[in-house]
Amino acid sequence: MPSKKALVRRPVPRLAEGLVTHIERDRVDVTRAMEQWEAYTGALRAHGWETIEVDPADDCPDSVFVEDTVVMYRNVALIARSGAESRRAETVGVEEAVASLGCSVNWVWEPGTLDGGDVLKVGDTVYVGRGGRTNAAGVQQVRAAFEPLGARVVAVPVAKVLHLKSAVTALPDGTVIGHIPHMDAPSLFARFLPVPEPSGAHVVLLGGDKLLMATSAPKTAELFADLGYEPVLVDIGEFEKLEGCVTCLSVRLRDLYA
Repeated sequence: MPSKKALVRRPVPRLAEGLVTHIERDRVDVTRAMEQWEAYTGALRAHGWETIEVDPADDCPDSVFVEDTVVMYRNVALIARSGAESRRAETVGVEEAVASLGCSVNWVWEPGTLDGGDVLKVGDTVYVGRGGRTNAAGVQQVRAAFEPLGARVVAVPVAKVLHLKSAVTALPDGTVIGHIPHMDAPSLFARFLPVPEPSGAHVVLLGGDKLLMATSAPKTAELFADLGYEPVLVDIGEFEKLEGCVTCLSVRLRDLYA
């Protein structure tokens, strides 16, 4: 049976100091962010996901974006090494969490850099965004870790947004979705559906036809509903001010060995 576990990490008091790269800085309400995080994790649990809270990292403002710290493929965890040096301490605690779940733990080593938000898995294809936080050596190390397990790793240029998954994610049938103005190479995806809103490009597959999405993409939610999916909407507006989205607030572990 597939596993339904999700690593999460609660916002820290210094959240508002998080990095901003491609948008203008806006005031972050940390109290409101905590409320939104509670609703987000509650939505995961309501749809059958066991949330596992990683130890907090109080000195790391961006640590709530736990997806950036590790990439999972089957039962193998690849601990990331962010291109933003200030974020590298966030992996402490995540290593312990995945090891405690019985994962085989590997690491990205210098000179490689990799953020988990740059990795999109569609079946056995692993797309890796090559951009500001992930370099060519990082892509090479993803290949070394996952291709022996049967993965096909495809590098994708990323220049217009923070991470690959800031631009694209995928529907349950494997169709890649994205907001065209934020994409550098739409032609790399054989099955592609454009969406009308930037945050409409971000979905978490909850199981079945249910898609966890941000409330900031109502037109895209309507599009997906017309296609037979069931959008589950959450307000993550405070995290969007820090270039966050629904994918980066958790690490979904779907293929753990029993």
